[in-house]
Amino acid sequence: MNRGWVAGNQIELLDNGEEFFPRVFGAIRDAQREVIVETFILFDDEVGQQLRDVLREVALRGVKVDLMVDGFGSFDLPPDFISVMTSAGVNVRVFDPGKPILGKRMNVFRRMHRKITVVDGVRAFVGGINFSADHLLSFGAEAKKDYAAELSGPIVSEIHRFVLRAIALGSRKRRWFRRRMKAVEPTANQPVGDAEIQFVTRDNRHHTTDIERHYRHAIRDARERIVIANAYFFPGYRLIKEMRRAARRGVDVKLVLQGEPDMPIVKVAASMLYHHLLHAGVQVFEYCERPLHGKVALTDRRWSTIGSSNLDPLSLSLNLEANVVVHSEAFNQVLAERLDELMTTSCNQIRTEDLTEWSGWRLVRSFFIFHFLRWYPSLASWLPRHIPRLKPLENPQPRGGGATQTDTA
Repeated sequence: MNRGWVAGNQIELLDNGEEFFPRVFGAIRDAQREVIVETFILFDDEVGQQLRDVLREVALRGVKVDLMVDGFGSFDLPPDFISVMTSAGVNVRVFDPGKPILGKRMNVFRRMHRKITVVDGVRAFVGGINFSADHLLSFGAEAKKDYAAELSGPIVSEIHRFVLRAIALGSRKRRWFRRRMKAVEPTANQPVGDAEIQFVTRDNRHHTTDIERHYRHAIRDARERIVIANAYFFPGYRLIKEMRRAARRGVDVKLVLQGEPDMPIVKVAASMLYHHLLHAGVQVFEYCERPLHGKVALTDRRWSTIGSSNLDPLSLSLNLEANVVVHSEAFNQVLAERLDELMTTSCNQIRTEDLTEWSGWRLVRSFFIFHFLRWYPSLASWLPRHIPRLKPLENPQPRGGGATQTDTA
């Protein structure tokens, strides 16, 4: 596992952009020393422009501001959008920028998929929400449903050191960043609550399976209930096996997936597993109001997790991800109430009688699917495994192609 449990924290669940954006922009606006933002997607829309403007505002009054975006997810940012920030002193970096081939983005593997904001080393935001307008109800039918968490307490010191090291990884100014990290090493936030939290990440070197292992251990230890709400569900063989085992031993296992996905293939992939899950006693709900983008889960009365990691091959075997795993009865209860309401008011439950009958082709397809699920973590090791690069943007030049609103995020 990444790190041990850290006691004395406070955590608050933020439901979708309506709760998240005002809170994170307010925290940034109140910053006194430093703001660090990592995001997979940043668009030049009403939300992206608000982030741009608030980062510029605090940078102009002397706050150190670092923004890291992913080269795949945030590909089409206009140069003038970037220059508004860099001219004010905001350090903007692109993770693993790739050159397009025939106008197509090819850097799909090993993406920086984390969504983290740290303000003054004392407040942190971790979750699945990008800085884009499609996380607001006003966006329309394609508006995403998602969650984030605001954290304070000693765990923020760990998250702070992590994001500083991430910036230093690809920087030419490594000595400067080492001094900056050294300056914050002795900093320890005082206890402010009773939540025990682990900050868990996934990378392609030292922590390749940490998030998945936390899920599997929690499912294995569950005795009463398991609720998993995940946008892109095509997990590994062992995780599915633990879910089936839990349901068969009498645990109330509920799975909330996309019923109106932003990409049709998402529903097709997940539905291939319905027979195996339902016949073991797992209850499957499809959220049908709009695309589900959340990555949250809970077990029993105390364990829960929230973050950027989907339960699919990209997140579990390729992307750089970050979750918090929480021991807190209060947070577990709040998350359970939100998910119960979601299942009751906005989901269709899939039942065995809704499934098509088994056929010879379905059996053959099932055989190959399950063997793929069993072996894809090993197969992923054959894919490009380069050292991540960060490219500072000072005088950005226009580029072709572009990020779309349907990226797996």
